[in-house]
Amino acid sequence: MALLQRELYALNRLELAGALGDLGTLLPIGIALILVNGLSPMGVFISVGLFYIVAGSYFGVTIPVQPMKVIGAYAIATSMSVPQILSSSLLMGLFLLLIGCTGAIDLIRKITPLAVVRGVQLSTGVLLMAEGVRFILGRSTFQLLLHNAEPYLSTQSIGPVPVGLLIGGLGILVTLFFLNSTRYPAGLILIVSGLGAGYLLGGRANLNWQSLGLHLPKLLPFPIPGRVDFTFALFALVLPQLPMTFGNAVLAYTDLSKNYFGRKSEKVANRAVCISMGLANFLSFLLGGMPLCHGAGGLAAHYRFGARTAGSNLIIGSLFLGLALLLGDQLIEIFHLLPMALLGVFLIFAGSQLAMTIMDIEEKKDLFVVILILSITLVVNLAAGFITGIIIAHLLRQPRFSV
Repeated sequence: MALLQRELYALNRLELAGALGDLGTLLPIGIALILVNGLSPMGVFISVGLFYIVAGSYFGVTIPVQPMKVIGAYAIATSMSVPQILSSSLLMGLFLLLIGCTGAIDLIRKITPLAVVRGVQLSTGVLLMAEGVRFILGRSTFQLLLHNAEPYLSTQSIGPVPVGLLIGGLGILVTLFFLNSTRYPAGLILIVSGLGAGYLLGGRANLNWQSLGLHLPKLLPFPIPGRVDFTFALFALVLPQLPMTFGNAVLAYTDLSKNYFGRKSEKVANRAVCISMGLANFLSFLLGGMPLCHGAGGLAAHYRFGARTAGSNLIIGSLFLGLALLLGDQLIEIFHLLPMALLGVFLIFAGSQLAMTIMDIEEKKDLFVVILILSITLVVNLAAGFITGIIIAHLLRQPRFSV
């Protein structure tokens, strides 16, 4: 029994490094939804921490927790109100529970060829890598909203070179050198050196040390959304998000989990994943947090930097929970020390790990579907690519159609 527990919940340097591997996706969207849209910092961090711990404990392998990117990106870009974002959390929770409990997700899986799953994985990987480059160059949506490449550092350049380029370049070199090291995990080196660099370059965590103590979250910290909020959220946020959730956070994610963990990942089934995300979004709604999901990109990030067991979930979940309970709403100050460019490095390597899952594609028709989904994703969005990919993949099964 003790041996089984150690296999399920390894707690070592690699699991710690892997636990931090997805901060590049989680932090920018989470922090932006707090600063731009006004979500509760404690609600965001506690719901994320609890989701990490409960999901990891149930599924028994490394489980990613991510913001819903379509909802998050649109909400940030348009400065959407808190009631509208909370409405999307509740509606997404209802939809996910419905398709999970009724088994409708199994029908979606049956009509989705493997080439479409690989296309979603490649597209997500490329999007992550591109966003990582934007963070290093100071051109991400979050940085543009704050009108600064490194909004929390007082030093913006060293000589003629932007500090983000220096941090990003050094971060890539360090990661390439240490990526396969078990003694000095690349993710851990990046985080520790990044915090140090942030401090030396003028980043400060403006904490009120007198307020340290036990801070408990509030249930329903915001007014209950009205009918108009739910209607707006359904058409503007939820319906555009659903295809991406089915494609990336369910089908592509469960496939990748089985590739990484084999039989250990038997609980990571489509129905269970939908129910898991549905319950998490109810929790997030109650705490004033953001819409949450799993995701192939998040799993690739954790795995690429060393996570191999549910121990990584306990580490990152406990970190988020501990900071929230100890610091309350001022916990966000801690993450101001991390340079944006460093988060970009995490995104680049997480994206590359996910994009390379297409290496098992051998048929010409399948490769065409994969590339088509990527092309449509880059021009329109992943939801359009996912739906078009399913249609074209089924057409190409007919002998009269060829590429």
